[in-house]
Amino acid sequence: MQPLEAGEPRTIGAYRLLGRLGAGGMGRVYLARSEGGRTVAVKVVHPHFALDEQFRARFRREVEAARRVGGAWTAPVLDADPDAPVPWVATGFVAGPALGAAVAGHGPLPQHTVRTLGAGLAEALAAVHALGLVHRDVKPSNVLLTLDGPRLIDFGIARATDSTASLTTTGVSVGSPGYMAPEQIVGSGEVTGAADVFSLGAVLAYAATGTAPFPGDSSAALLYKVVHEEPELGALTGELRELVGGCLAKDPSARPAPAVLARRLAPAGAGASVAAGWLPGPLVEQVSRTAVRLLDLEPASGEDPLASGPVPFTSQALGVFGPPIDPVPATPPPMPTPPPRQAAAPADRKRGGRLSLSVTTRDESERPGGSRKVSCTVALAVAGVLAAVTVGAGVLLDLFPGGGGGPDDTAAQPPASSETGAPTDGGTGPAEVPKTFAGTWEGSITAAGLPAGTMKVTIEPGGRTGEQVGKAEQTDILGNFICEDLLTATSADARTLVVDARRGPRSKGMCSESTKGLRLELSGGTLRYVSADARAGNPVGDLTRGGR
Repeated sequence: MQPLEAGEPRTIGAYRLLGRLGAGGMGRVYLARSEGGRTVAVKVVHPHFALDEQFRARFRREVEAARRVGGAWTAPVLDADPDAPVPWVATGFVAGPALGAAVAGHGPLPQHTVRTLGAGLAEALAAVHALGLVHRDVKPSNVLLTLDGPRLIDFGIARATDSTASLTTTGVSVGSPGYMAPEQIVGSGEVTGAADVFSLGAVLAYAATGTAPFPGDSSAALLYKVVHEEPELGALTGELRELVGGCLAKDPSARPAPAVLARRLAPAGAGASVAAGWLPGPLVEQVSRTAVRLLDLEPASGEDPLASGPVPFTSQALGVFGPPIDPVPATPPPMPTPPPRQAAAPADRKRGGRLSLSVTTRDESERPGGSRKVSCTVALAVAGVLAAVTVGAGVLLDLFPGGGGGPDDTAAQPPASSETGAPTDGGTGPAEVPKTFAGTWEGSITAAGLPAGTMKVTIEPGGRTGEQVGKAEQTDILGNFICEDLLTATSADARTLVVDARRGPRSKGMCSESTKGLRLELSGGTLRYVSADARAGNPVGDLTRGGR
């Protein structure tokens, strides 16, 4: 999460802003608290769209549709003002990773977890379809995992099936390649709730095997396979394979109804399966830490004169979308004091009962602020906003930077090293990078205590200090490639490889130019990724070889 910048509001409606989760082509999303202490996500649309009356009509209609969606397995729309100068919507904040990030970081889910996941999502779809709505974009990034069960989010492109007025452009498919139903792709007839069942089947196949049932290296290849080829279900066996295969039938009428699917996956109901414990241990720990850290967040101070009310069209912070850009003042200001590092939640920090998504503020001393640049390790995304309104092909906002790091992190004081990797003393030549670092390492990372997507680090064999030895590639929580860093070794020993990272040619516009003193630490079968960039939230994560 990034701090609020000058010109950004401190409140929107009745919600006090804690920070900015992210920005994208549709607008900005903020983490906020209600007067009663509930943590919410507030989305403010781009002022450009606010000038479009057709968009306002779409936004109003989709907010109304999302308000109708309720139940245990969705995130509620709590408040909205579609008629504000710049429309906004507030939804319940879900403290859990997206399914895509969970699988990328921890591997395929156990069968009982997949069955509970499928039962909860099927029950959610049954409730949605009963209202005459079709979600139209069920995919891993729109499924969040919490201690209290799965959540199906982002009804921004759901629409009433009984509507006579189309809110999407004729001939434009709404959905995500690889998870869209064949009838969505070819545009043959009306898209019904059966399309959501197909997408659910693809999601469950991905959760159980770690790979999509229709793999491909381009959108065209994915769409062709969905329409013309049978799914690849890998090691799926038994009844679960039968159920997933039934969901992925090409003929919509051959797919099971969501209620029937839910009963077969969890005869006693998804709630009973969740109550018995449904997530594997590593995910329980990740979700718990994220929820606990939310308690420590303080609302932004109200010093800014633009502290409240509707976001004005002239606000620079909301008129330009994309990565945060530090303003260039006429007189350079003094460097802000970096915020104090927080220790990761200790293992013995106990909280009774289940963690609630409605959390309250704790009194703590005010924490110093400061702008933050986006680096490869913090150009992050989250799917934790229910009503992210999308247009056309269902493009989602890039959201949710986050990640840990405490006083025990050795990145706080990186060892001195030369710019070129030449020896700093003693006259010895460049050191060879130990062979144990060579290979591809992958896993989830966090920054400032919040989920930050997936990092893949590739170290080439035979590298030496002073040379480029590999690269780091980041994928956001939505599964989108964000940044590439080229890594130059500055020091190396049997346990620790220290590198300087510079922006690679494949990086998107949101990535910064360089990061120094990034540490890669071997411990058993893991490679710990530790960034010393305090302004970026000290990103950190444990990577495993090959992502296993």
